[in-house]
Amino acid sequence: MESGDGFFSVEDFCIDPKWLIDPKQLFVGPRIGEGAHAKVYEGKYKNQNVAIKIVHKGDNPEEATKREARFMREVNMLARVQHKNLVKFIGACREPVMVVVTELLLGGSLRKYMLNTRPRCLDTRLAVGFALDIARAMECLHAHGIIHRDLKPENLLLTADQRTVKLVDFGLAREETLTEMMTAETGTYRWMAPELYSTVTLRHGEKKHYNHKVDIYSFAIVLWELLHNRLPFEGMSNLQAAYAAAFKNVRPSAEDLPEELALIITSCWKEDPNSRPNFSQIVQMLLKYLSTISPPEPVAPARVFSSENVVLPPESPGTSSLMAVRDDMGDTPKVKSEEKSGGFLFCFKQCY
Repeated sequence: MESGDGFFSVEDFCIDPKWLIDPKQLFVGPRIGEGAHAKVYEGKYKNQNVAIKIVHKGDNPEEATKREARFMREVNMLARVQHKNLVKFIGACREPVMVVVTELLLGGSLRKYMLNTRPRCLDTRLAVGFALDIARAMECLHAHGIIHRDLKPENLLLTADQRTVKLVDFGLAREETLTEMMTAETGTYRWMAPELYSTVTLRHGEKKHYNHKVDIYSFAIVLWELLHNRLPFEGMSNLQAAYAAAFKNVRPSAEDLPEELALIITSCWKEDPNSRPNFSQIVQMLLKYLSTISPPEPVAPARVFSSENVVLPPESPGTSSLMAVRDDMGDTPKVKSEEKSGGFLFCFKQCY
């Protein structure tokens, strides 16, 4: 069976027993996010607040097989990579439906945070601190041979105090090998590296070579966005932005940035992937820049976001790979009192 990036069978993967969750102890609450292949809910598992990602099975056997392969790949990666700036994996199950359970982050997405701050720019120290969190998460992934391929503000979530960023959504992540041919045109166009495109439009599923340096380019665009609090390639559609970057070597302007930050960004989005730094180098460059900035003025304590469940401190277990934010996205499941004791099974009536 073709996974999309190689040939393997879903049966080649299995969930380590230590990561298997008991569906009977899983309670599904309000929906907090939705993507093309899954919905995410706030919930409880063994009395801790969690984010519950329920993966759609697909409308036909072929689609179902692909989604199961993607689910198993994501679970495998989450289970073996742990870092303070990566969403904490709690467990998963394949039956009766595919479910991924992670910590619940209450600070919302980086995208929502920036939108709520506009038209003001983020404090430079805070923006660079967020960038450092992202770079450290990506350094960890790359050290494990994993390419994320969809680095963007929507896939970066904040802790409840809105001071720490964590990377989520491993749905497009892939193992990197020297001989691997990977599907082109993945991720999100505006943040996507130029080498993911071709002067000849690729047929669906056609493969081409690229490596972990695609994430470095995406990081440059995210860092530019953090420092300007504006959408990169303003005035262009996603496809127009991608075309301009890939075929005209167009980049957002870095002229109004401090020299050190401009150097980091422009080196990261170079057209030649081999000329881009790695994340270990980026971490050191960001740390060096932070050391040159005077300490920030004292600020009032950050507002801690509330939850319909008990609010846990940031270090508690408890975000989801598709979690958008806690806004009014989608319906909140209405649960009759006699259904509440049904645990996970109640979710089937509400989520599908």
